[in-house]
Amino acid sequence: MKIHEYQAKELLRAAGVPVLAGRVASTPEEAAAAFTALGTIQTGPEGHVVHKVFVESGCAIERELYCAILVDRQAGSPVLIASTAGGMDIEEVAAKTPELIITEPFDPDRGLSAWQTRVLSARLGLPTASWRAAEQFFKALTKAFVNLDASLLEINPLVLAKDGTMVALDAKMTFDDNALFRHKDVAALRDENEEDPAETRAAAAGLSYVKLHGTIGCLVNGAGLAMSTMDLVKYHGGEPANFLDVGGGADVKQVTEAFRIILSDKNVKAILVNIFGGIMRCTTIANALIEASKTVGFTVPLVVRLEGTEVEEGKKILANSGTTIITADGLTDAAKKVVAASKGLKA
Repeated sequence: MKIHEYQAKELLRAAGVPVLAGRVASTPEEAAAAFTALGTIQTGPEGHVVHKVFVESGCAIERELYCAILVDRQAGSPVLIASTAGGMDIEEVAAKTPELIITEPFDPDRGLSAWQTRVLSARLGLPTASWRAAEQFFKALTKAFVNLDASLLEINPLVLAKDGTMVALDAKMTFDDNALFRHKDVAALRDENEEDPAETRAAAAGLSYVKLHGTIGCLVNGAGLAMSTMDLVKYHGGEPANFLDVGGGADVKQVTEAFRIILSDKNVKAILVNIFGGIMRCTTIANALIEASKTVGFTVPLVVRLEGTEVEEGKKILANSGTTIITADGLTDAAKKVVAASKGLKA
């Protein structure tokens, strides 16, 4: 779950992280009053529909830095990332100048230690007079990340003010959805206007869906299998349009809704269904696919790979269905066929 910048800053303020004074405005009159009260300026147009405006006081900036916290699977712990390249696209910085990226893994129970904050301060080139402020900032930030069950906390830019203090000039936060039951106050901050409509629709249907930028729609059961499917699609020259896991117990209604969601993406040129029948029988999936094809009406090629329980029966059902479904033997065959179909070639 994502939240707005102003909401993230309120959470950080409560955790002791220095942020600027600000007010949220829902009307032009409130925005004008906030501008007057805080003495700030507005810069640059925004490319999204604006429902609210967050107005902050100004800050005398000495330097702009970058700071983020995320969960590092390889380290098996949260890791604080910092860089002197504040205000820049951190992915570009990591690709072109990786030496500017500083990482400090930390134990979520003990938090960031004092010696780690000193290492960060030194490598960021902070004046020694600001090391104490940096220690308080980084410790408060890591504590907020852990206590709020965040999955990402990004401050870009983090600024060293002319008075030597550290201020979070920006704040982006996402949270572990599985932990929101512990944070009713955070869950209440959700704003569906800021979410992808297809992802919201999928969640309501009990589906796990993430929209991507490719042309091949993917419908798979199991997150691991879904990731492998996407990897093979890319390996054979295609680009996945989505991640979609229907889970192990999807019914006809959910499969039908999954297809509707995939087809709502105008970039989709072909769809790959990859199902391993364990708890869910392949015959059940085959019947669901046929019913969905009748209900939804496919306008793009559909490639299906079935494996597992009752797979031969499932394949026979598809072969005798009278539909234009393209069957595949094995995941590699399926990936090759769907990539070809997405390019208008014979699958």
